[in-house]
Amino acid sequence: LPAARAVPYNMAAAATALVQYVVLRGDLARPPRSWPLGAVVAQGCHAALAAVHGYREHPDTGAYLEQGGAMRTVVLEAPDENSLLDLAEMLRQRGVDHRVWMENPEGIPTCLALRPYPKNQVQPHLRNFKLLK
Repeated sequence: LPAARAVPYNMAAAATALVQYVVLRGDLARPPRSWPLGAVVAQGCHAALAAVHGYREHPDTGAYLEQGGAMRTVVLEAPDENSLLDLAEMLRQRGVDHRVWMENPEGIPTCLALRPYPKNQVQPHLRNFKLLK
């Protein structure tokens, strides 16, 4: 076997790499709601697909999908409904393309997803959210 070579980390490439951010409400999986894990994951899937479909004509979305198995998705946690809706409003005000997913027929906002973006363009807007655990 050939010896492994160290690959230099390219910070500029990492900053401009396309990534899709998904922000799920963490309170849905905890008491008193205690949604099953699968139901919470499904909300994130719905939101991600809605954002990709809604912005399918954007060049970044096409380039992201062309990456196939190399696509990068970051799943973050909003503590509750208000923080999710506040984030959605801030993104709207700043012109950041996204979709909020509503669980129907109840009309409960559960998740939001951005269309794929270069990481450095949107990460600052999401810095107050931690990775979903």
